[in-house]
Amino acid sequence: MILVSFDIDGTLETGDPPGPVSLDLVRRVRELGYIIGSASDRTRTDQQAMWDEQGIDVDFVSHKHHLAEIRARFASDRFVHIGDTDVDRYYAIQAAFEFWPVLELPVEGTPGWIL
Repeated sequence: MILVSFDIDGTLETGDPPGPVSLDLVRRVRELGYIIGSASDRTRTDQQAMWDEQGIDVDFVSHKHHLAEIRARFASDRFVHIGDTDVDRYYAIQAAFEFWPVLELPVEGTPGWIL
């Protein structure tokens, strides 16, 4: 099982500013059966509203500084956070998540990647 956490602003196409990760990619990750959600600076209410507006069912919404709590909540073989800032990297590493910078995501089929 893989858990994937997405930052929103600067990462997702719905962010402010918009990022390069499409909601189609998020949907693909969901279709693969992964645990998905967001860890952002936005309020949890704002995060959930964004997902609801897009019709994407997520397993969690959280603040990025609470990634360790997400890790404790879910049984997974792999924990991944995708974001665009050093703050994302910092909190991902603190919570023992893999951090993938949004501008350096591998192409689908790359060994070791989630897709």
